[in-house]
Amino acid sequence: MTTPPAAGRAPGLSLKRLLLLWLLLPQVLLWLVGGALAYRIALSYAENTIDQSLTQTVLSLSRQVKPMGSGLLVDFPRAAQDILEQDPSDRVRYMVSSPPGQFVLGNRSMPPPPWTDPPPAGETRVYSAELDGQPVRVALLEVNYGEAGAPQRLRVQIAKSMTVQHRIARELVADMLLPLLLTGSLLGVLITAGITRGLRPLKKLEASLGDRTGRTLSALAPIELTEAPLEVHSLAGAVNQLLAAVQRSVRQEKRFLSDAAHQLRTPLAGLIGQTELALRETDPAALRERLQKVHAGALRSAHLVHQMLSLARTEADISFAPFDAAALVREVARESTPRAIAQGIDLGFEGAETLPLLGEKLLLREALINLIDNALHYAGRGATVTLRADASRTEPGLAVIEVEDNGPGLAADELAHVFERFWRASEVPGGCGLGLAIVEGIVQRHGGTVAVAPVVPHGLLVRIQLPAATGPADFGQRLSGDLASM
Repeated sequence: MTTPPAAGRAPGLSLKRLLLLWLLLPQVLLWLVGGALAYRIALSYAENTIDQSLTQTVLSLSRQVKPMGSGLLVDFPRAAQDILEQDPSDRVRYMVSSPPGQFVLGNRSMPPPPWTDPPPAGETRVYSAELDGQPVRVALLEVNYGEAGAPQRLRVQIAKSMTVQHRIARELVADMLLPLLLTGSLLGVLITAGITRGLRPLKKLEASLGDRTGRTLSALAPIELTEAPLEVHSLAGAVNQLLAAVQRSVRQEKRFLSDAAHQLRTPLAGLIGQTELALRETDPAALRERLQKVHAGALRSAHLVHQMLSLARTEADISFAPFDAAALVREVARESTPRAIAQGIDLGFEGAETLPLLGEKLLLREALINLIDNALHYAGRGATVTLRADASRTEPGLAVIEVEDNGPGLAADELAHVFERFWRASEVPGGCGLGLAIVEGIVQRHGGTVAVAPVVPHGLLVRIQLPAATGPADFGQRLSGDLASM
C-alpha cells in the first residue's frame, strides 16, 4: 500500500533512501578527504627526503669549490656532473656564483631565493620554486673566502625537480585508495542489503495495514509482528492502541444507537397509541385526558433526547479553561432553587468561597444539573439537598464537589448499578436512567472520579473528585496522563 503525497506537497525521500544517503555519503566524503590528506602527507615526506638529500649534496659541492688567493678552484669532475644531469625528467641542477648571483659554474637559469636578506655563512636553506615551468626544491649555501682585507662570498645552489616525487605520491595514493574504494563499495552493498532487510518489518506492517482497508472498523484485529526490531514493535503497539481506541469508539457509538432506538421506541409507541385514541374520542374531558398523556409522553421523550445528546457530548473532544468551581456550584444551586421550593425541598450550598479548576465549564454545569435533578426528583417532598464545593482535606491537590440528600436512598445491591446507562432504581415517572452515566462520563473526561455512598440514617451522597488547578501546567500534565490511561 503506497500512500499518495498530500496535495500541493512534494513527496519526500523514502526512509531507505534517507538511510543510504546518511550512511554512504559520509563514506564518500571521508574517502575524498582521506585521499587529499594522503596525497599531501606523501608529498610532505617526499619533500623532507629531497631536502635532506639536497642539504648533503650542497655541502659536498661547496667543499669542491676551494679558494686560492683571490680566486676559486673548482674540483668538480665531469663524471660527477654527468651523474647529476643524466636524467632529463629528474635532473639535479646546480650553480656556483661569486659574489652571490654572479654566475661562475653550472646552470645559469637558477631561481633566486624568496628572501632579500643574505643568510648567515655556512647555513643551508631550502626553498620551493619553479624552473622551466616545473616545481623544484632548491638548497642554498653561502660561504666566505678571500683575504682579510678583501673578503668575498660564494653561493652554491642545487635544485631538484619534484615531478617524479609528485608522480610517486599520486601512484601511492591511487594504490592506497583503490583498495579502500573496493572495500567501500562492498560496505555500501552490505549496508544496502542490511537496510533492506531491516526495513522488511515495515513493509510487513504496511501490507498488514493494507489488508485491513476493506474491513469494518469493528473487525480490525491487532497487528502481530513476531520478528521485528524493538522500534517496529513499538510502532505496531502504538497502531494497536489506536485500533483499540477506534474499536472502543465504534462500540460506544453502536451501543448508543442501539440504546437510543430501544429507549425511544417505547415512548414513541405510547405517543402514537394515545394520539390514535384521542382521534377517536368524542368526549371533551376524555380527549383532554388523552392530550395530557400525549404531552407528558412528549416531555419524557424530549428529556430522553436531551439526556442522550448530553451523553454524546461527553464523548466528544473538549477544551479546558480555568474557572471557579465554587461559583459554578452556587450559580447552579440558585437556578434550581425555584424548582426546589415548588417541590417543597430545602436546597442549600456550603463550602469554600473559591475553588479553582481547569476544565470544560459547560460540561461540569451539565453534570451538576443532572445531580441536582436526580436529588430533587427522588428525594421527595420535605427532604433536604445540600451542595458542597471545597478542597479535599484528606488528599491534597484534589477538589471535591458533593450533592447529598436525605431521601430514601438506595439499597446496597443497587449502588453498583447507578452509573449504568438506562438503569433505574425507581419507577417514579420522569427519569430515563442516563443522568448519573452522563455525570460519570464528564468527570472521567476531566481526569477525576465520582462515587456514591449511602447516608445514615437514609439518603444518598454523590461525591466528585477533580484535580485542583494549583498549577495549570502541572494540572494539564496530570490530565493528559489520566486521559491517556482511559
